[in-house]
Amino acid sequence: MDQNAIGIIVLIAVSILIYLGLAHRVLDRMRLSDRGALLVIALIILGGFINIPLPFLPFNSAVNVGGALVPVGLAIYLLVRAGTSKEWIRALVGTVATAVVVYVVGSLINSGSTMEPAGRWAVIDAIYLYPLVGGIVAYLFGRSRRGAFISATLGVLLVDIFQYAWLINQGAPAGYSMFIGGAGAFDAIVLAGIIAVILAELIGESLERLSGGPKTEDRPPELVKGLKKPEPNIPADIDGDTENRQWGQEKEDEIR
Repeated sequence: MDQNAIGIIVLIAVSILIYLGLAHRVLDRMRLSDRGALLVIALIILGGFINIPLPFLPFNSAVNVGGALVPVGLAIYLLVRAGTSKEWIRALVGTVATAVVVYVVGSLINSGSTMEPAGRWAVIDAIYLYPLVGGIVAYLFGRSRRGAFISATLGVLLVDIFQYAWLINQGAPAGYSMFIGGAGAFDAIVLAGIIAVILAELIGESLERLSGGPKTEDRPPELVKGLKKPEPNIPADIDGDTENRQWGQEKEDEIR
């Protein structure tokens, strides 16, 4: 399959879900509108075909716009919109942890004479293994949907940067080509981010429901009020419950 093909197919599928309104709740938790999410997806897809050359290097190298620059820009936007410093820390620590684990896994399966795509285990293609591992680690550290997405995308991208630095240190030949965030890395970054968000949505909500709903002990009164549903037969917008509930959902997502 051509480079970026898997990532583009997945992004198109996600776009359809967003258009049908099936991802509205997740996007709300990530502080993204439907139009904003579709715009980002379009930029990633189009940017996947654009590489910005990096001059003054001994081999052919470039930065892919869709696989590197757009995800970094989106991650910065989500970090700025993060409600607490705790979420900042989780996202950044998760980024480093994801990068380290994916790098170690990559080193293990590609050690010796057997290299990609399947590696020496020959069980799962690295293009699926890396985002799967990255998505799981990112969720465990990031926890919230924003934190998990940031950790997954930046973590996998950081691995590509590690590889780039290693090639420079090893003195890659002049005919070698390296595209940061491009080719297989593009697919891995896209899949890792989506897997991390899905895990945050499914596991986070499941655990919350099993525990009887959002916890209210030792939490601010405003948050507790925002998490409650409006009373029957009372318009939600009369006393501001709609705004409080939305704020409460956002804070609940950050705390989880």
